[in-house]
Amino acid sequence: MIIDVAFQPVCPLDRLEPDRGVAALVNGVQIALFRTSDGELFAVGNRDPISHAYVMSRGIVGSRADVPTVASPLHKQVYDLRTGTCLDVADVSLPVYPVRVSEDSVVEVAVE
Repeated sequence: MIIDVAFQPVCPLDRLEPDRGVAALVNGVQIALFRTSDGELFAVGNRDPISHAYVMSRGIVGSRADVPTVASPLHKQVYDLRTGTCLDVADVSLPVYPVRVSEDSVVEVAVE
């Protein structure tokens, strides 16, 4: 069964600085929203799965071998922003959420 997840407006696109994250609450879920320097948008869970602190929006944006990443600001584990997979610790990941930009340049995120 496919569930139609509704996108929720978060902020205007021009409010997101490249390579800096912001936290947002969408349908009761804390997310970390990122706009990379090449303009890509990513939404992942804001809770660091290692420390359990809600800090991923303050992570360090970068890349590994053309993979857009964010490093935890606490313990520096690196996560693939596309998949949420931790590149440093097996079987650890962040939830990833669909993100898009509306016709009126508002960033929208879908959280079940």
